Amino acid sequence: MESIFQLSRFLDGTAETANQTANNTGGLITTIIMLVAMGFVLYFFMYRPQKKQERESKNMRDSLEVGDEITTAGGIIGKVVRIREETVTIMTGKEGTTLRVLKSSIRSIDVKANAPKDDEAEASDKDKSKGKDKDKDKGKEESK
Repeated sequence: MESIFQLSRFLDGTAETANQTANNTGGLITTIIMLVAMGFVLYFFMYRPQKKQERESKNMRDSLEVGDEITTAGGIIGKVVRIREETVTIMTGKEGTTLRVLKSSIRSIDVKANAPKDDEAEASDKDKSKGKDKDKDKGKEESK
């Protein structure tokens, strides 16, 4: 009798375990879906933008030319004098002090060597010449 009672308890216990396993399988699938979703979120919001920024920085450093005005990560501003594989020599100050810095320490290119110097100055010169033309036209009209 006692062994039948134990067998009955054992069978009831296995049935409950089977029901719990079925319920846990649904929870396991949900957990896996959430982990995959978190992986996508991390990829699109962290890894991908970081790679894009690294690519842009590399392109900026590869586009360096002699004569560019740059700023280093340490805040030093100078004009590029010489470019080598991993280093750049810059000239700072009026005395012509030169410093050799790593390309990786360049934060930004402030002024490109082949870029026009003063677009605003050219625009203001055009405005001034237009004003002189108007003054000449007024002088001609007054003399008539």
